[in-house]
Amino acid sequence: MQTQMLNKTFALISLGCDKNRVDGERLLGEIASHGCPITTDLYKAQVLIVNTCAFLTAAREEAILSVLEGSRLKEEGKLEKLVVTGCLPQGYEEEVFPALTEADVFLGTADAKELFPALERAYAGERVSAVGPASRLPAEQGKLLPRVLSTPDHYKYLKISEGCSNHCTYCLIPSIRGKYLSYPMEALLEEAKGMGETEELILVAQDITRYGEDRGENQLVPLLKALAALENIRHIRLLYCYPEKIGEELIALVRDEPKILKYLDIPLQHSEDRVLKLMCRRGTRAEYLKLFARLRAEIPGIALRTTFISGFPTETEEEHRALLAFLKEANFMNCGCFAYSREPNTPAYKLKGQVHHATKQRRVKEFYAAQKEIARANMQAFVGKRLNVLCDGIDMERSCFVGRAYFQAPDIDGVVYFTAGEAKEGQVCSVRIDRAEEYDLFGHAE
Repeated sequence: MQTQMLNKTFALISLGCDKNRVDGERLLGEIASHGCPITTDLYKAQVLIVNTCAFLTAAREEAILSVLEGSRLKEEGKLEKLVVTGCLPQGYEEEVFPALTEADVFLGTADAKELFPALERAYAGERVSAVGPASRLPAEQGKLLPRVLSTPDHYKYLKISEGCSNHCTYCLIPSIRGKYLSYPMEALLEEAKGMGETEELILVAQDITRYGEDRGENQLVPLLKALAALENIRHIRLLYCYPEKIGEELIALVRDEPKILKYLDIPLQHSEDRVLKLMCRRGTRAEYLKLFARLRAEIPGIALRTTFISGFPTETEEEHRALLAFLKEANFMNCGCFAYSREPNTPAYKLKGQVHHATKQRRVKEFYAAQKEIARANMQAFVGKRLNVLCDGIDMERSCFVGRAYFQAPDIDGVVYFTAGEAKEGQVCSVRIDRAEEYDLFGHAE
């Protein structure tokens, strides 16, 4: 036990995706295991941890700004030590350690156990980089490191693997987080059991559909069956399913297992074959449309969500318009689009035919204009119907409750606003839909 740390109060800023959130929760778990208090008020903290994202240039800039904001708290005398962890030091240790002198400790993506030894050294006057290898699991003696959950009690994330081995040409994840490593199934089940009553368990990874392949064979379906058998888990949501790995067995399980929500997040990144090949994506336009038709035929009412990259190098106006046409044909319930970010140390960085920034922004704007019309029609179809809505709490500005239907994941999709005599956070309410906007629904509890 590091006695010098016992009376320190910790705070955490976690940036980026829900997978990074889980990493931050393991840091909080390490802090809690040492008996140290945790606060959400930065002005009460003596140790601030900034858990960073570095996937895109904008994410790295946000991370650096957050560190600099933390350093101002140190200058004001309200903060003693500043810790930078996550993807930024993992992928850019040689640059950020000498440059960000405002920070005292640097840790990687799986270095929660190094937090307190590194802080001991920092309190002794040393600047410390304890960044370990990326290709390892946050585990000790076969068990996953404990977490302090940061989500509401009724929904939680379960991260089932680390890293990625897909090597898409635009992506830094393999170089930052290493190769794909599946968590042991027994450890995941133990973690899920320990989460208590959970209305919605959300499975995340860079690619959940490759779970187990690094250990010999695909084990996603057995994992899902085992999770569905847990009494404390009410529903399971699947994020980040690569299209080429959605096979007959998985489709049948999503169709037949009542605990698995009829919702799949299937990142495509583009629709046109030439661009997909340049991206090193393993699919074609025709294969994608065939998959969606099969999913809808076998799983009535299934909600499909995806993401696209607009303005990838050499993307033509014709390919952009073809992507917009693909949107209408595929008819996604929810959809995101991002302008291509040219990232050093990726194969796409060196491609000739980089698309001008203004062109990328225009194409993204046109994308969302097209998707808004699709989303409006999809939402309008629910008017007059009854939906089971998981209450996430109260929206004070609208003076009503807010929640999500099965086709709405936290933070990335729309919501349902509804009135009710009474509704509790985590309660499933029967809501009659009165009106719809492009992404959100409005109704009243029955």
